[in-house]
Amino acid sequence: MAEEPDNLVLVMLRKIDVKLDRLSDDLRDLKVRVTHLEEGQAGIHRRLDRIDERLDRAERRLELSSQPGFAE
Repeated sequence: MAEEPDNLVLVMLRKIDVKLDRLSDDLRDLKVRVTHLEEGQAGIHRRLDRIDERLDRAERRLELSSQPGFAE
């Protein structure tokens, strides 16, 4: 007896399922990558904040922040 062909709807649903699995994996990967970018950006901001604090401290020590022409 010849094999019965698969139902066309089931074939299409299986293809959609495979594509959906790939999209889900890609989305998971993108979420991880965006999270890493956000963490890196937060680290840069923390470093810039520390540099700003150090610069303020250096200006105070050199008494630059109270002189004319060095407005904050």
